[in-house]
Amino acid sequence: MFADAGSVVVTHNLGLTVAEMEDLRGRLRKEGGAFKVVKNRLALKALEAEEGSGYHGLFKGPVGIAYAENPGTAAKVATEFAKANDRFKIIGGFMGETVVDQKGVEALAKLPTLDEVRAQLIGLLNAPATKVAGVLQAPAGQLARVFNAYATKEAA
Repeated sequence: MFADAGSVVVTHNLGLTVAEMEDLRGRLRKEGGAFKVVKNRLALKALEAEEGSGYHGLFKGPVGIAYAENPGTAAKVATEFAKANDRFKIIGGFMGETVVDQKGVEALAKLPTLDEVRAQLIGLLNAPATKVAGVLQAPAGQLARVFNAYATKEAA
């Protein structure tokens, strides 16, 4: 599970109702992610975390993890959910070997998703072509107006 995840957000979810947990899971599932409650010792073993590593600070107390293949997805959904629910706290997260705190997760949530970046890139590539077409058409339009002006002047 950790190997396939682009990012993992570690949370404390003590006091959430079953309906709230299902709401969170549904939001993550809709975006291609998932949420699981994990045992700290097993999670650290799966991560092959050495004693004293940054992972050990994250896995304390009742922990749940939100993860998705797209690095920003889990962070965005978890951050939005945390704003609406006081009992849901983001502790931190990690992307591969890089461990981040709560502020790092919030910064990751503000980054555009892969689809948004693709749309921006297509827009950037499309804009110069549109401008080139406009520039190429402008001189022809100006010439047509000049010829029309001469034609109207001579006819008068």
